[in-house]
Amino acid sequence: MTATTAASGATTTAAAPLPGTAPSGTHGTASATTSPSSSATASPSVTAADLGRDAAVVAEAAAATQAVLAGLPSAPEREPGQQQRAAQAHEAARRARAWFLRRHAERVYDELTADRTLPLRIEELAAGAAEAFPGLVPTPAQLDAERRWPQASKEGREIDQGIFFHELLRVPAVGEHLLESMRRPTPRALELLESFQREGRVHLDAVEVERDANGTARLTIVNKHCLNAEDNQHVADMETAVDLALLDPQVKAGLVRGCVMDHPRYRGRRVFSAGINLAHLHDGLISYVDFLLRRETGYIAKLLRGLSVDAPSSWPPQLPDKPWVAAVDTFAIGGGAQLLLAFDHVVGAADSYFSLPAAQEGIVPGAGNLRLGRIANGRVSRQVILWGRRIFASEPDGHLLFDEVVDPSEVGESAERAAVRLSGPAVPGNKRMLNLAEEPPGHFRLYMAEFALQQAVRLYADDVLGKVHRFAGKARPRPAGAAVA
Repeated sequence: MTATTAASGATTTAAAPLPGTAPSGTHGTASATTSPSSSATASPSVTAADLGRDAAVVAEAAAATQAVLAGLPSAPEREPGQQQRAAQAHEAARRARAWFLRRHAERVYDELTADRTLPLRIEELAAGAAEAFPGLVPTPAQLDAERRWPQASKEGREIDQGIFFHELLRVPAVGEHLLESMRRPTPRALELLESFQREGRVHLDAVEVERDANGTARLTIVNKHCLNAEDNQHVADMETAVDLALLDPQVKAGLVRGCVMDHPRYRGRRVFSAGINLAHLHDGLISYVDFLLRRETGYIAKLLRGLSVDAPSSWPPQLPDKPWVAAVDTFAIGGGAQLLLAFDHVVGAADSYFSLPAAQEGIVPGAGNLRLGRIANGRVSRQVILWGRRIFASEPDGHLLFDEVVDPSEVGESAERAAVRLSGPAVPGNKRMLNLAEEPPGHFRLYMAEFALQQAVRLYADDVLGKVHRFAGKARPRPAGAAVA
């Protein structure tokens, strides 16, 4: 038995109920969410009284779902008929949530953020919504209970978070404010900044940061226990490290490289990244909010656009952008490949390769679908994402993804030279203008609105759970002392 039945209604399509009507019908999760490009602002006739009344509908639907689930065995112990009853109960509540948010997303966001005066992060929004609007998203207690189970044995409550963020991001003013809030420095980075500026180095569990004499912040990924695969801790540490590099005025450019491995197959060699930790995904340890959404809207967005800052208090304003160089050894797979698409310069070892096998893994490859076609071309992006093609740095198409291809022994030196060259004062302004032209913020917002829903559904799809099952029992423990922040 798997918990994918919780999402089983998520692939049908029908129009959302009109404002003022109660949720009804038999369509599933995606049914009450139309294209992100459609109008998303609530009708002016919708009042605060309507918000309270409609929130009660959601709470009632969620309570009814909980009553059904309480009368069933736990998810991994359900028989087929019981799975179907659970799926139908989840569908009913999800129709209510999607209907409510399509009507009230902007008012909900304004209430949670005190009319957008509070720059809340996605994890804070999710927790706040669970308290302010019972039944709209899972509570922290419900999510804690889910974490006890492998991915295939969960109820799939993160799908409800997907509906929530899908609807928020659809609304232009709300989505823009949310994405700007996510690019603000993290509290953890602000706490470490003084020490980093003084010492020039910080050691985190998954990343080490060191500032050299040229003003280059060297970020070394040290998830060696899993070939630098990405997990919740990695995402948290990468965001802290990127923040430190962007906040420190002594840093002029950033450089990201993988560490030397102790894995038997790659011992003594550096590896850039093996992508998402599929063993952790199988074990239910990959968080939808803290990994999948935070990754795209947090540190990768900061690599591309820099930090979100308050209105300038000086003239001329200091740009929050800095150039970034990637040094690729051995391979950049999955999430590692996605990461390269946000860098300003990529140096690759002649024997390294780029791989983004999203269709094979079954999940959406972050913003890779948005960026790969622009950087390479549409045909190549389909070959890579849908067909699983690998692109080696040394082959003719390698120049589409690697700016320099060098002997493996020269990767570090070449990357450092590139970082120094990009440290000129005219680079941040031109980088900023290039990014505005190539990926306008509104395009990214619309993409993330759809990503928020589709990725949540894919996390609990039968094909994904079947594929990650081969990693059962293969998760290697992180060294002692690691703690997500």
